[in-house]
Amino acid sequence: MKLHVVEAGNFKLDGGAMFGVVPKVLWERTNPADENNQIEMACRCLLVEHDSRLILIDTGMGEKQSEKFFSHYHRWGNHTLEGSLKKAGFAIDQITDVFLTHLHFDHCGGAVRYTDQGTLVPSFPNASFWVHKEHWLWATTPNVREKASFLPENILPLEKSGQLQFIEGSGPLLEKTPFPFSILLVDGHTEKQMLPIIDYRGSRLVFCADLIPTAGHLPVPYVMGYDTRPLLTLDEKSAFLKEAEENDVLLFLEHDPNHEIISLKKTEKGVRMKASYRLDSYFSVS
Repeated sequence: MKLHVVEAGNFKLDGGAMFGVVPKVLWERTNPADENNQIEMACRCLLVEHDSRLILIDTGMGEKQSEKFFSHYHRWGNHTLEGSLKKAGFAIDQITDVFLTHLHFDHCGGAVRYTDQGTLVPSFPNASFWVHKEHWLWATTPNVREKASFLPENILPLEKSGQLQFIEGSGPLLEKTPFPFSILLVDGHTEKQMLPIIDYRGSRLVFCADLIPTAGHLPVPYVMGYDTRPLLTLDEKSAFLKEAEENDVLLFLEHDPNHEIISLKKTEKGVRMKASYRLDSYFSVS
């Protein structure tokens, strides 16, 4: 197995929304805001190279939305999904599997593109697209709170293409999966968000998606305003961080522009970041 970081693009989101009821004077210590109260965010995906498979975990927000749509998110930097894959030595048509942690637009938007004829098709023509079955039902009949995050143009073309595959099981831990990793299911952010747990070169690495989007979200009460069940997120984060710290688990951070993977330590205030690493440099010496 080999892992590749795939940067799919950077954007900004409202800092208050990203930290919920936590006062700005606290969260801005780790995630400084600009004049619009927005903080910098990454869309960091992970490519798992295993035997004859290339499994892409999440796809970022993509390029197909309107200028008005992107004007809300102030994209910055030069990263693109296709460009980062090419930099890693791979082409779009080589991807065999796309694993979507959940179907919010900043995680799955890159899974679908427009053709020159204006038709929506999967961005990866030879891939199976994997979604948890219960999350699919949740996303295609969205509640009012999440409706703006579940965009039909990102989701429905996957079903129409015949390339959609479902993962089933209530978990919270799915050990028998179609992948070379197990899956932790968490429900606080959205129904059946899937977190890959990857054993790699003697270490355990968890793709944290939106359970812990940035290192600034390590304090258990620092819960996003986007979470549908914030009190459940508190319990899920607390249990996850306790076990991760006790077992020296590394966290892969999807949305933190400054930290790819982090290790953890126990402090008087709870579990906090011990050190930050780039994935390639950490595993080149481990």
